[in-house]
Amino acid sequence: MSDLTGFIAGLPKAELHVHHVGSASPRIVAELAARHEGSTPVPADPEALAKYFEFRDFAHFIEVYLSVVDLIREPEDVRLLTYEIARELARQQVRYAEVTLTPYSTVRRGMPAEAYCEAIEDARLRAEKELGIVLRWCFDIPGEAGPSAGEDTLRIALDQRPDGLISFGLGGPEVPRPQWKPYFDEARAAGLRSVPHAGETTGPETMWDAIRELGAERIGHGIAAAQDPALMAYLVEHGIALEVCPTSNVRTRAVASLDQHPLPALVAAGVPISINSDDPPMFGTTLNDEYGVAARLLDLDETGVADLAKAAVTQSFMPENDKAALISEISAYAAG
Repeated sequence: MSDLTGFIAGLPKAELHVHHVGSASPRIVAELAARHEGSTPVPADPEALAKYFEFRDFAHFIEVYLSVVDLIREPEDVRLLTYEIARELARQQVRYAEVTLTPYSTVRRGMPAEAYCEAIEDARLRAEKELGIVLRWCFDIPGEAGPSAGEDTLRIALDQRPDGLISFGLGGPEVPRPQWKPYFDEARAAGLRSVPHAGETTGPETMWDAIRELGAERIGHGIAAAQDPALMAYLVEHGIALEVCPTSNVRTRAVASLDQHPLPALVAAGVPISINSDDPPMFGTTLNDEYGVAARLLDLDETGVADLAKAAVTQSFMPENDKAALISEISAYAAG
């Protein structure tokens, strides 16, 4: 595996499911916690922070995640976090990333939506110029905040419409999906792509709802599809890809262990999948690590791993000519 680890480290990649605040490194979280010391439960000590990121279950993960969200209070915090995410992804040879942001959570704490969007765009443009990585945004409704969060997220998306924004999502606890339909209908009518989370901590029905009610073009996680052969067949027929994040599913207790992860069953059924990192520092992983996990679970060699990287590019919302260019780069790398 050591040779494959080196191959993965240099492999050009696309990342399709990575969260903005969830990508804050321990160094950045500690820096923000120190900056806001006395008003946050988040420890500024990196060792204590590692313990803070030990999750009892998915509900506890959401609780901890929101405490980190609370550290993002000024536009400069947003710029710092966004650029550092880009730097870490670029270090792993990620050429393109669709980053999930939850502007509602920061804007409702008092930051103007315009200032938030200016900050992410400043960081995006700087990262593309200095690091050679292309970032695109998915604005995500935090499901735990209720319908008002859907309306507010939609308004931020459509009123501000930052240049990097390409898709509209739904995260948090998997509360019933049909209630979010009006917001997705309007976002899709405005040209945004539909990428809700579903089937992570609940059964296949949330995935059916995401498809039927929200017009899902890709689904975040979606591992519950393995429980429903008809759903898997539908995903195959309609080319609806799953953004699979193996270590995340174990760390949030959605899956008991990596060896019990349904990834092999999904791939065996022909379901289109990409491999992603979700909230990497919180889960003690990286995108490179996730490719290594997938290689082990699927018994892949270098060619198989390169095919995984190409699948992510194909399933992305990149322009077709950019997809072709990145796939060619992956092929050239794999050819040695």
